Amino acid sequence: MKKIEKAKEALDHVIYTRPKIIELIWTALLAKGHVLLESVPGTGKTKLAKTFAKVIDGEFRRCQFTPDVLPSDLTGIRFFNPKHQEFELRVGPVVTNILLADEINRATPKTQSSLLEVMEESQVTIDGETIMIDQPFMVLATQNPVESNYGTFPLPEAQLDRFLFQIDLGYPQRAQEKNILESYRTSDPYGDISSVLSLQEIVAMQNDVKQIHVGETVMDYLLDLVSQSRNHPDIELGISPRGTLAFMRAAQAYAYIRGKNFVTPADLKMLVPYVFTHRLRLTMEGAMKKNNKASCGRDSKRCACSCRRKGRPEVV
Repeated sequence: MKKIEKAKEALDHVIYTRPKIIELIWTALLAKGHVLLESVPGTGKTKLAKTFAKVIDGEFRRCQFTPDVLPSDLTGIRFFNPKHQEFELRVGPVVTNILLADEINRATPKTQSSLLEVMEESQVTIDGETIMIDQPFMVLATQNPVESNYGTFPLPEAQLDRFLFQIDLGYPQRAQEKNILESYRTSDPYGDISSVLSLQEIVAMQNDVKQIHVGETVMDYLLDLVSQSRNHPDIELGISPRGTLAFMRAAQAYAYIRGKNFVTPADLKMLVPYVFTHRLRLTMEGAMKKNNKASCGRDSKRCACSCRRKGRPEVV
């Protein structure tokens, strides 16, 4: 746990972002999940991904998504080498530890769908040959909400459901931005960052996360939250079983990095906006009345009241 704290401090030294965001990205990595970062340009999304890969001593690849990017540009291709008179396999940038899918919503749906297999199964198939991706593996995707109506292709629900979290970076606070100016005035602190954790240590932590206890009462509360999303009159599409499993694993990872060996209802409530928001599709009436985050907050409170009636622990 001390190494995780040291790694979080190293990230904060370069990014100066909110500690909660760094904590969520660590949670996603240990839960073997992927993260969708949504923010305006220039808020440090690329720097965050590069620094994160450097801290864990992992390989980093970046792919800038545009409408002309092909699926083979991501996964790889088998080509004929005239020098050796044979076909050779050249893997794409998905074969890495940390993949930055920059402005993912600028790619066509065909290219977006090429990430489905690698995000779900940690493998990629090229001309019938399956290549396993070594762990840890995480996709950090970004999209710019400002230009969402100009030459972009919204991610379908099947793609969104494969992201564990959707995080809005937002602008830094005044004190944080002042620290950025002071730190970057003479040099780039990224060059001073060294690896804190090895890939083998990360894999061991991912296995330890699965042993975090989830009590029956907490599991019932988790299912209450999921059920509310499926039965809410303002929600057309609720949380899928894949989302339910991801929610539980995220709670285990979040408890782990906070030094606990069990999950509490408070852990679930904290994660709800990041796990649920991008998975929910509101009805037309619901979209007119409130946004997804408001629905998540109201549902968690409603479930808290339900838990009190059933004798379960209330979320504080």
